[in-house]
Amino acid sequence: MEIGVPKETKDQEFRVGLSPSSVRVLQENGHQVFVETQAGAGSGFTDDDYQKAGAEIVSIPEAAWNRELVIKVKEPLEKEYLFLQKEQILFTYLHLAASRKLTEHLIDCGVTAIAYETVEQPGANKLPLLTPMSIIAGRLAVQFGARFLERQQGGRGVLLGGVPGVKPGKIVILGGGVVGTEAAKIAVGMGAVVQILDVNVERLGYLETLFGSRVELIYSNSAHIEEVVPQADLLIGAVLVPGGRAPILVSRELVKQMRPGSVIVDVAVDQGGCIETLHPTSHTNPVYLEEGVVHYGVPNMPGAVPWTATQALNNSTLPYVIQLANQGIEALAKNPALAKGLNVNNHQLVHPAVQQVFPDLVS
Repeated sequence: MEIGVPKETKDQEFRVGLSPSSVRVLQENGHQVFVETQAGAGSGFTDDDYQKAGAEIVSIPEAAWNRELVIKVKEPLEKEYLFLQKEQILFTYLHLAASRKLTEHLIDCGVTAIAYETVEQPGANKLPLLTPMSIIAGRLAVQFGARFLERQQGGRGVLLGGVPGVKPGKIVILGGGVVGTEAAKIAVGMGAVVQILDVNVERLGYLETLFGSRVELIYSNSAHIEEVVPQADLLIGAVLVPGGRAPILVSRELVKQMRPGSVIVDVAVDQGGCIETLHPTSHTNPVYLEEGVVHYGVPNMPGAVPWTATQALNNSTLPYVIQLANQGIEALAKNPALAKGLNVNNHQLVHPAVQQVFPDLVS
């Protein structure tokens, strides 16, 4: 099969769909890989690295896109819509619940669109292709939050770990899944006071075995959220509804009660976000001030650490890419986990969670 790897075009998105080592594996399986020139440069991979792995370097985006299987990291932007075509398989992060326009175009053009974030293995929310980026995003959420709490960045000037004689900063994390757990690990390591809110009592029990008394674990409801959010120096949104839109948990009125210079980092922004006042930003312009609070809403946070993120992503995606390359669309019938990744097929919106967001697009 011919496989295309375009260069990512999202603002400061330095990850790449396939690493040279992944290309080599696909080449050894008898497939041809076409990589757009400089596609891997941001992750530390040169065109020569890809050529040595067996790829053909192409100079224009069309030459990478015009293939049976296209492997990306982030969703196609509007300028890439013209490259999408019927009987083409697109495998990437899509997060369609946050973009009606992209959803409509994927339906119209007839592409087979498989989303990394909805590939799901048997069991409770086992999302193998979302997990590695959620780990990175969770850890970065605290790292970025700490940066924007600095006074020079518009924050309160709080050192999250504190110092002897001065109390540490407080971090409130909404959601105790992978993102929330990884954020808490970094926060605890920094010495911050940490609270995690989650609606799943079993998950809270697991987190107690993980953190013990180092993290305060709170059942998530509106009353508890209203109690803890105003006291947060750093509020992290870490809510996940697989394939669907994140619920709004923090209203504008509640944000107004936060102290000036506090920081919000909403990792759920790529699914619409769980903070009413937060909207998507970019790595170039990552923050803005709303109600006196610094808001960080970059939807492709792991793009900030592409050398790590590309390899972590490929470690998880490669087995599925090989199946698609070897079997084409038939791989979906043979792998139930991969089948759950299917969002759009043959001009139809097929993923149940996305259908709930856009019921009028279901025919």
